[in-house]
Amino acid sequence: MTGEDTKKVIFIMADSLMAEAIDKGIAKKELPAFEYLIKHGQYYKDLVSSFPTMSVTIDSSLLTGAYPDRHHIPGLTWYSTADKKLISYGTGPMEVIKLGVDPVLADALINLNGSHLNPQLPTIYEELAQLGKKSGSINGLIYRGSVQHTLSIPPWMDAPTSLPKSIPVKGPDYLALGSLSDPLAGIENLPDGLTRRLGINNQYSILTANYLIKENKLPDFLYVYLPDLDKKLHKNGPDELNGVKKTDKQLQELLQSFGSPEEALKKAIIVIIGDSGMTQILPAEDNPVIDLPSLLKEYTVYRQGEDVTDDTEIVLAVNETMAYVYNLKAHKLKDIAKVLRAEPRIDFISWREGEWMHVMGGDASQKLKFKAEGELMDPYGQKWTVEQKTEVLDLQINSKHNTIKYGKYPDVLRRLYGAFHSHDGEFLVVTAKPGYELADKNSPTHKGGGGHGSIGYTESLVPMIVSGTEEKPEYLRIVDLKAYLLKLVTQQRANIEKER
Repeated sequence: MTGEDTKKVIFIMADSLMAEAIDKGIAKKELPAFEYLIKHGQYYKDLVSSFPTMSVTIDSSLLTGAYPDRHHIPGLTWYSTADKKLISYGTGPMEVIKLGVDPVLADALINLNGSHLNPQLPTIYEELAQLGKKSGSINGLIYRGSVQHTLSIPPWMDAPTSLPKSIPVKGPDYLALGSLSDPLAGIENLPDGLTRRLGINNQYSILTANYLIKENKLPDFLYVYLPDLDKKLHKNGPDELNGVKKTDKQLQELLQSFGSPEEALKKAIIVIIGDSGMTQILPAEDNPVIDLPSLLKEYTVYRQGEDVTDDTEIVLAVNETMAYVYNLKAHKLKDIAKVLRAEPRIDFISWREGEWMHVMGGDASQKLKFKAEGELMDPYGQKWTVEQKTEVLDLQINSKHNTIKYGKYPDVLRRLYGAFHSHDGEFLVVTAKPGYELADKNSPTHKGGGGHGSIGYTESLVPMIVSGTEEKPEYLRIVDLKAYLLKLVTQQRANIEKER
């Protein structure tokens, strides 16, 4: 039996893809590629994302098979107590200007994969290399692997940054990252200029994947990131369909690269997921932006672009509809929580005391606390101790069978636990009610558009389409997909022998 018998696995992460949009588009007969893949595969609408529902945290969970308590990427923005520094992987132009181009680029290009992502925790690329399998990443934010590569800063970026012109990194066998790492330079003319987000765009990703397919150079596992939809939904809200239609056309191109959609599923297993959902943010006249510095005006709150000093009492790390609020002084976290609780647009506020996680609901009297281990088992086989008012997190507890069921906050206990154990510091986790978003002075806002970051089901449940295999995932969580994908790559040989 030759390697030709085994199918390649193509994993496509479509940023902010939502099941409602897929269903609406198929009903209108406007998404032929999605329709074909669903008809000839498995379609799930309730895959649970990571938390915060921000791309770097989600990708880290996907590619390491762990929540942030183990992979150590707490969000797109977080505060490092060791470095006394607000870490941002690039949330928007105003924050980049305030924090500085160099620090943001250094964190995104060097530190994210090089040191922030837990070096002791293997990625799927590292595990596949150990198994003698080839892997590739096209525009993936998290790409750490075993093979040496070089990121090249384009000449036109020399002026705004003092980063070295070339940065050594480790990645999978094939690493394409926009204009920073373009293995097809001189072979294919890819859209990678300043106006095309340095090549971090759908067209670059699809053209690169198509080249590998047509040239018969697909690795055993290929990760393809499609970022464009996220921007459209942030601007126009989750009902936007044009972006999904464009994505469908790009998927049609990818399937045709094999010769036909039928041929594609003979030669490859194709898995498509969204990374997070989006909540419709209310229009400007409904006052949807919760200005955290104003609420905390009795404290000295860190201002972006300045140094954290001995006088700084609070640092804010806003991830759209969730935020970390760091307490740098001897204040009690629950006192800061009570100040914030006066704001009705905030959903819940939580903090950690020792092994207990505390959650404050709609008013200061609505409280719940929980800790890992205990008699109560959730649908994922995780055990917990939960006390006080379970309705704060919409938990259904069956005392007779010692089980927990989750309501509007999927896998909320494990995901909150993951956030609280993801990095050092004393902090609150604050979430906005649907329709609202949190903001610091320079945070990007999305009035009348879409937002994510929080832990409710709209932002947490994403679609997954699996075509070209009958193998089913054990659990429908992004954190469990690494094991599933490894199985798809490595166990085909045994299945082929069985079929014969």
